[in-house]
Amino acid sequence: MGLIFSIGPIFSQELSNVWKRSIFIESDTTFVDSLTIVPGSLIIKSDHSVSYHVLNNPSRLAWIKKPTVSFIEIEYRVLPIVIKNNYNRLSFDSVFYRFGATPVKLTNDRYNAKPIDFGKLSTSGSLGRSLSFGNRQDAILNSSLNLQMSGYLSDSIYIAAAISDNNLPIQPDGTTQNLNEIDKVSIVFSKHNWKLQLGDFDLRQKQYFLNFYKRYQGVMYQATKHIGKNTTNSLLINGAVAKGKFTRNIFQGIEGNQGPYRLKGANQELFFIVLAGTERVFIDGMMMQRGEDQDYVINYNTAEVVFTPKQMITKDKRIQVEFEYADRNYLNSQLYVNNTITLKNNFSLTFGYYKNTDAKNSPINQTLSSSQKTYLSGLGDQVQQAFYSTAMEDQIADGKILYKKVDTSYGSTPLQSVYVYSSSKSEKLYSLSFYDKGPGQGNYILDSSLQLNGKVYKWIAPDPISGRKFGRYEPDVILVTPKSQEIYNLSTQWNVRQNTKMNADIALSKYDLNRFSRKDKSNDLGSAVKFNIENKKNITKNENLFVKSNVNFEYASANFKPVERLRTVEFMRDWGLDFIPMAADEKIIKASAGLVSHQNSYFQYELTNYSRNQSYNGFRHQIGQKIFQNNWILNNDVSMTGFSDQFTKGHFFKPNLDIGKIFSRLNNQSVGVKYSK
Repeated sequence: MGLIFSIGPIFSQELSNVWKRSIFIESDTTFVDSLTIVPGSLIIKSDHSVSYHVLNNPSRLAWIKKPTVSFIEIEYRVLPIVIKNNYNRLSFDSVFYRFGATPVKLTNDRYNAKPIDFGKLSTSGSLGRSLSFGNRQDAILNSSLNLQMSGYLSDSIYIAAAISDNNLPIQPDGTTQNLNEIDKVSIVFSKHNWKLQLGDFDLRQKQYFLNFYKRYQGVMYQATKHIGKNTTNSLLINGAVAKGKFTRNIFQGIEGNQGPYRLKGANQELFFIVLAGTERVFIDGMMMQRGEDQDYVINYNTAEVVFTPKQMITKDKRIQVEFEYADRNYLNSQLYVNNTITLKNNFSLTFGYYKNTDAKNSPINQTLSSSQKTYLSGLGDQVQQAFYSTAMEDQIADGKILYKKVDTSYGSTPLQSVYVYSSSKSEKLYSLSFYDKGPGQGNYILDSSLQLNGKVYKWIAPDPISGRKFGRYEPDVILVTPKSQEIYNLSTQWNVRQNTKMNADIALSKYDLNRFSRKDKSNDLGSAVKFNIENKKNITKNENLFVKSNVNFEYASANFKPVERLRTVEFMRDWGLDFIPMAADEKIIKASAGLVSHQNSYFQYELTNYSRNQSYNGFRHQIGQKIFQNNWILNNDVSMTGFSDQFTKGHFFKPNLDIGKIFSRLNNQSVGVKYSK
């Protein structure tokens, strides 16, 4: 390669890296070029039956199958350099070894030691530290821990622990069916017939009058002991701090509005955190599934539910949401005891005790003054009226919205004081916070005529004749009272004979709505009873068909307060009542009889009587059928209900029909028709 100098026009010739040459074959390895051949570019033109490998540094041909001739023609491309060493843009050594301080190593080549030595326990996980900073924020040190360990502390005590912690705890995203806990500490010790659990855990109990699902942080002990040849005793004791409080929202959908729908707390709170995974969403009595590809998604931090296109929302949709939320008004403690004695596997006796208490002297987010406590002590159980004025004298300042007190009257009402926005420094001004009581429940509205950096509220006079209110806000704050709930439950199950089984449940409850007050304590106690007897009798020799009969009686007083919902989500609607009717003494008498086959096909008739106090009485006749034969499925339920009370009398017919067929040739796909009302 050289330089060409000339006088006059200069013509350039395109240089190529394609080389052609003839090489002489004299051994198993033949030299080709001193430069590096581009991989895949070498072509042998004179003989295509040969087989070879290309070797570099220098470029050579290693023959697997040598040519039959002495000379061959080859064509190939070369690189402009000889690749003998590693080439890189930056040297790793030039970066890694030029820090001002020597990096700290948690492990070394000799011992490969762990940061924390747990001895013989098997451990895995991660411990992280990170530093984040920006041009508009200070440096922040973040930390995270994820640790799992298991093994034997001694010869017989087994430990299993899962500890995860982040310095910025957040709720999981409510857009998937499965949730992973972000912050959780769970340590379990077990030995033979006992187990001790510390930290975070979930507790689910399914006694009829003591049915609940809770998330706790505390301690739980379980033990099983054989106290005789045929007698077993099982004990569960739980003492913890409750993470949340159970509540239930019932509302109608808005036509064409998929959400978000804001949830409210038990005290009409609007801003709280829903405990992840505790929600149950029902539409028209059917339970929905969480997930972007399912029925709904939920934002646990803002307590908002959005329904997916799979469930189109209309004004006729009946939506119910049950959930637990973080109630931080008082320190909430929980005690639960459950003991079961089993005799010969045919008789069991279970005692359960549940207590949930707000510590009235340990408020968290709500700080009460002595005057506010005195005010609550005089309310008794009228906690829905626990509104307290928030007016406090204040001085004018930038960014503050203050009000003056003005005396006014309307119609025939006496003189009363109202608050009006003012920015005058010469008047006595008050700082207020307003509570949204709902449309037509307050005397103040938002004033949009003033352009201020904040919300301004304006008093609007009620109707002078009827006293009807036209606003929705009041300058009050709702005070949350400390509550206490206790439930005693005794249940038995007795297999009287091989085909006869009897169950009985007795429960007592004590619910105190206001621990600050000594008033209205006569209605704190409630009771409930349930009795059920079931019989099965074979009517064929091969035991493929039998008669199943059932008799059930249930009573619950008006003051009985269960932990969660006692019956089905649309129980009241099925009897023509409101979703949340007034409390009353309830009686349910039920009798049923039917034929049941070994294939779980059945035909059943059921008669139910439901009464509330002396004012409401209803009867329901119900026929249920389920048949699975020759790939046909018939699942039908038809009921006729009649009821009467002091003011109304009526009846309604409710059919639920489901007919379908499974096609085995179509990978067991089913086609059917379903109708419900």
